[in-house]
Amino acid sequence: MIAVLKEGTTQAQMDHLVSWLKHMNLDVHISKGAEVTILGLIGDTSRVDIDLLKSLDMVETVKRVSEPFKQANRKFHPRDTIVEIGNVRIGSGYFAMIAGPCSVESEEQIIEVAMAVKASGANILRGGAFKPRTSPYAFQGMKGAGIELLLEAKKATGLPIVTEIMNISTLDLFADVDIIQVGARNMQNFDLLKELGKTKKPILLKRGLANTLQELLMSAEYIMSEGNEQIILCERGIRTFETATRNTLDLSAVSVLHNLSHLPVVVDPSHATGKASLVPPMAYAATAAGADGLMIEVHNNPACALCDGAQSLTPHQFDEVSHRVQRIREVIA
Repeated sequence: MIAVLKEGTTQAQMDHLVSWLKHMNLDVHISKGAEVTILGLIGDTSRVDIDLLKSLDMVETVKRVSEPFKQANRKFHPRDTIVEIGNVRIGSGYFAMIAGPCSVESEEQIIEVAMAVKASGANILRGGAFKPRTSPYAFQGMKGAGIELLLEAKKATGLPIVTEIMNISTLDLFADVDIIQVGARNMQNFDLLKELGKTKKPILLKRGLANTLQELLMSAEYIMSEGNEQIILCERGIRTFETATRNTLDLSAVSVLHNLSHLPVVVDPSHATGKASLVPPMAYAATAAGADGLMIEVHNNPACALCDGAQSLTPHQFDEVSHRVQRIREVIA
């Protein structure tokens, strides 16, 4: 349920109303805009007398929110959320270029790639330290040592880093990580999501392989219910009957999510297509569709990559993509 307050409502009036609502065991989310203030009521709202609430002088209107996701809902929070990571902002017109290798392989590799993508316009470095793999025999990542190398690359370039967490037990290793990524396979690991909600760190939440957009937003709700509102949603392709690509990139998700939620949305064309030749056109399409950023895999030697070399761009290819993305953004601005 949401209550829209009239313009001119005083702070004392609002505080009195919020106190009354909290006495009914409701959590109240306050969203202040330039002209109106919206109170989002979270909990068992069946006990709230809507007619009584509407009759208050300070209340403009009251509406029930039918969607199960509340805090992630744009009705609760009409303004776009801007996620800030140091000097980098994502959302509401701020665009992020997130680039780097699928997995961290060595200090030389990660620093070389980090310096290259920064020179080409990337403002966040990605790299996998813990790697979820379909086969138990495939390279599983360098784990804690990989995070240390990412931090070395951050020192060398100044780029904030994002890397994926696999298990709650490793959370302490992510103390200096700027953005914690939740991969597609963990999108509904609810115990993990709740713990991440207590960290106050920005969370990059990837859509699951076969999950609806409502399920993605409900996963975001798990994080937000614990107090963390710094969430970046990521469309990375879903599994369909099509086999020509690794997954099917759902670009309509960008617009749908922007309509339903105030959270920023980025697109990962690398995992969506699985083929380096398809990454550029899908990156351009995602930019034109209004995505708040791109997440692209870049490797200095894709043919020898220990993970996902087939979908990785070279630094030279990423440089061309980055410049074309910038031109597209100038056109659609």
